[in-house]
Amino acid sequence: MTTRREQTSQESRELILVAAAELFAEKGYRQTTFADVADRSGISRGSIPWHFGSKEGLLLAVLERSLHLIRLGLTEQPEDVEAGFDRLAEGARALVALPTTRLFVTLLVEALEPGSPIHGRYLEIHDTLREHCRRWLERLPLPPGLPAEALAVTIVGACIGIHQQWLLAPDRVAPDQALAALRTLVTRAVRPVGD
Repeated sequence: MTTRREQTSQESRELILVAAAELFAEKGYRQTTFADVADRSGISRGSIPWHFGSKEGLLLAVLERSLHLIRLGLTEQPEDVEAGFDRLAEGARALVALPTTRLFVTLLVEALEPGSPIHGRYLEIHDTLREHCRRWLERLPLPPGLPAEALAVTIVGACIGIHQQWLLAPDRVAPDQALAALRTLVTRAVRPVGD
């Protein structure tokens, strides 16, 4: 049974994670301070290192929480191609709505640096998305020479690219239209000619 103190600690931790995700996305990881996170979350500055140890520990916890939310959103495996793609597009839209999604774009360069502490988390996020997509595609009648793994890489890459373009120029990119176009391409690729 959870005590009131443990529940309060968990609530504080969650408030800190949400605030940190928003601030890392808005200001960048390096420019965000514990004081910024404390102000945004309403939790004392001293509580942050108590919960996470360091700023790097806080960042890793933010990414871990994001990975958990992504996995929760990708539990179902639809049967047909339209429902499957709609589910994938719905997941992509939900991912865009997460406060940490912009953070993924913001921190990409840092994740690519040698020895980056977040490199492994980025791999997990991309692996999770590709694996979900691949499992769905393997249940469909893919044409010969179109491996599910390669198509999964293409679909996930397109979804991420659409999102990045929208973040850069929201007035020039319509993500729902782009996802609909991708859906049409994928549907035609996996359907036998004449259907």
